[in-house]
Amino acid sequence: MKKRDLLLTGSAIIGGSLLYQFWQKSTDSPPIASAIAVDSNKATKKYKIMKTEDEWKQTLTPEQFRVLRKHGTERPASSPLDKQYSKGAYNCAGCDLPLFTSDTKFNSHTGWPSFFAPIEGAIATTTDTSLFMKRIEVHCSRCGGHLGHVFDDGPKPTGQRYCMNGVSLKFIPA
Repeated sequence: MKKRDLLLTGSAIIGGSLLYQFWQKSTDSPPIASAIAVDSNKATKKYKIMKTEDEWKQTLTPEQFRVLRKHGTERPASSPLDKQYSKGAYNCAGCDLPLFTSDTKFNSHTGWPSFFAPIEGAIATTTDTSLFMKRIEVHCSRCGGHLGHVFDDGPKPTGQRYCMNGVSLKFIPA
């Protein structure tokens, strides 16, 4: 490696690190954070349903495991639940806890099932700083499964958009 390339690479790494630290220390949090209880200590959180990785793999499909347990994201427009508008409830695919009702579902045109409000007490949230941005991650409050993210660009009355992975949900018709 040439000296010039080494200096450029080092400068980029240091600059990126400083920018990331500045961003992390920023007190500006998303407006939604004030309306939602954020639990940033998800690694040590105890949920009512706790299973080993092998136990989750036995009860979930590989795609459900990737999304619910490994914080993955399904491809947009890949879930039939995105266009599901029948009356019913949307439960956690991991533990069957009711999370959302069809009355709060709307078409966000994002390719993922979206809701403007969860069932009270059904979700937990954490701050997600992956991909060099700060987002509010949504989890099932009973098993801790990753459901998606919530944004502050939704419709009235809440102004929130719970953008959920369809594979993390199970539709139960009314």
